[in-house]
Amino acid sequence: MMGERLGYAPGVFDLFHVGHLNILRRARGHCDRLIAGVCSDELVVRLKGRPPVVPLAERLQIVRSVRYVDETFVATVDDKIAIWKELGFDVIFKGDDWLGTDVWTMLETEFARVGVEIVYFPYTVHTSSTLLRDALRLLAQRDPSEPVAGQLAGPRP
Repeated sequence: MMGERLGYAPGVFDLFHVGHLNILRRARGHCDRLIAGVCSDELVVRLKGRPPVVPLAERLQIVRSVRYVDETFVATVDDKIAIWKELGFDVIFKGDDWLGTDVWTMLETEFARVGVEIVYFPYTVHTSSTLLRDALRLLAQRDPSEPVAGQLAGPRP
């Protein structure tokens, strides 16, 4: 369709949470069609030094089911310019926790040369996949006989 504004929202989308939903919802409001770029498991290991908790196939299913997403793309490289050459998006979306970083300052210059807009959205500070992963780690280490905060204690054997 002529004049259609294509958006791209890259992410790992591990342990999908409201911050992910906020980015996708807000992104969809700035474009006619939205592609969510989901990092491959191998790319996550290269970027973060550990695999995602949720495997790629499941992350894709989750992200595809979000009504704001028109299409998903498996990102196997971190090179956003290479991905732009493949997809041809007009605008890319990122959390503002990346604003001012060396990588995204360089990308702002490179994308400006080719007419791609970068839109930063407020980072959802009260939740993140890292916080969720840390909470899961703590739960796994606790004594199973102790109730989790906010839960009623079950019957004692």
